[in-house]
Amino acid sequence: MKLTVLLTSAAAVAAMVFTGAAPALAESTLDIVKKRGHVRCQVGPASPGYYFLTAKGEWRGLDVSVCRAVAAAIFGDTSKLEIQSVSSQARFTSLANGDSDLLSRTATWTMSRDTQLGIDFTYPTFYDGQGFTVPKNSGIKSGMDLKGAKVCVTTGTTTESNLIDFSRTNNLNISVVTFEDYNVRDETYLQGGCDAVTGDKSSMAGNISAFPVPSDHMILPDTLSKEPLSPAVRHGDNQWADLVRWTQFVMIGAEEMGVTSANVDDMRANSKDPAIRRMLGVEGNLQKGLGLNKDWAYNIIKLVGNYGENYERFMGKGKEGIGIPREGSLNALWTKGGLMYSPPMR
Repeated sequence: MKLTVLLTSAAAVAAMVFTGAAPALAESTLDIVKKRGHVRCQVGPASPGYYFLTAKGEWRGLDVSVCRAVAAAIFGDTSKLEIQSVSSQARFTSLANGDSDLLSRTATWTMSRDTQLGIDFTYPTFYDGQGFTVPKNSGIKSGMDLKGAKVCVTTGTTTESNLIDFSRTNNLNISVVTFEDYNVRDETYLQGGCDAVTGDKSSMAGNISAFPVPSDHMILPDTLSKEPLSPAVRHGDNQWADLVRWTQFVMIGAEEMGVTSANVDDMRANSKDPAIRRMLGVEGNLQKGLGLNKDWAYNIIKLVGNYGENYERFMGKGKEGIGIPREGSLNALWTKGGLMYSPPMR
């Protein structure tokens, strides 16, 4: 697996945002990826749970699993992957101009992004909401107690605009202190430079776990926003968008049907369930519209696992997890009261 760090000029970002343009595709993204021999998948600077580097220099996390799953679907090999770590300011331009084939990072699906930046969102991998982190001994019990406070936030994100809206709506006169790097943001907060930090609650839970004394901090009960975090692809290539979207649906659908990385071989050999047999390529030709081999979904499950396996591993109580309960949340399967739902594979 390769690692690339991309930098894009502010002028280029502004130009792309202003025009909302994406380059015309002379050939399909899938053809380009196959000729190149690997997928270029964009994440952000390391964030616990979603995308982080191990001591061996390997990228891991829930969003990285989507990248690995796309590589598995195309090549049957998760190492056919180049991970690109891109700043928040440059992320959408890097995708729209073709530097990345796929964006899989904590990016909120919004209308303006979906319709003006030359990109298309696929399907949420995590449903989140924005909140505040404060010291437990601060006496702050809710966001309404932040009147006149200094709040640290990462710039170039929906988090910043949500904070401004929250302050204006409630006449709180919050002083917004912006940072490009969330590590610098958190260090400033820890040193007393801000009264609170705001961000997606899942990301803050991961960040707090890395604080010197995590128990000295808490996330307030307020939820400021809806944050459906979704991968995105370049606008104008429906086949590629379908490929990424149905890669996600395979992971969710496999969990619905009880197919895991551990039992997928047995399921492929012995299951009598037509839905499982279609998904695993034993019967039917679901792969034709995607331009993939019959074993594409089998490879995803075998090499990466289903959605639940990856959630537990990285977001839940797994060895690499950040301890966010799934039960009763929006990220549970639809059969358990959540929003994770795969259309029928038929």
